[in-house]
Amino acid sequence: MSAADIVEIQQLLAAYVFAIDAKDYDALDAVFMPDAEIDYRATGGATGNYVEIKPWLARALAHFSITQHLIGLPLIKLDGDRATARTMLFNPMQLSRPEGDHLFLLGCTYADELVRTEAGWRITKRVETDFWVKDPPTDFTPEPAP
Repeated sequence: MSAADIVEIQQLLAAYVFAIDAKDYDALDAVFMPDAEIDYRATGGATGNYVEIKPWLARALAHFSITQHLIGLPLIKLDGDRATARTMLFNPMQLSRPEGDHLFLLGCTYADELVRTEAGWRITKRVETDFWVKDPPTDFTPEPAP
């Protein structure tokens, strides 16, 4: 197990959450493989490959004036040029509304499969699991899946 690989994967996971919160979806091109499988259904989201999910993320997160994807220290297992990671997420989200913003909290675990490429580690599969939510908006309809 290489400490350099662990650090690089941790940085990749951090790059994901900073890109999401900055709404810099093009930065995700350096996080995911183009054919990566992504499954956000546990949190009410979509499933598909990265090319399908990337524009959906922009639409789905446009309703939120503030998001803060706070991740815990990932549990990473290396196997040569492949790896898995399980990372806990705590995510305050603020839904923009004409009558006033609605802040709610959610959490889940990212279950990732990764591969080492010439450009560095990339996610090949992400599944959200172990979802919970506190104070969800009762009349909000999530963005339909692609």
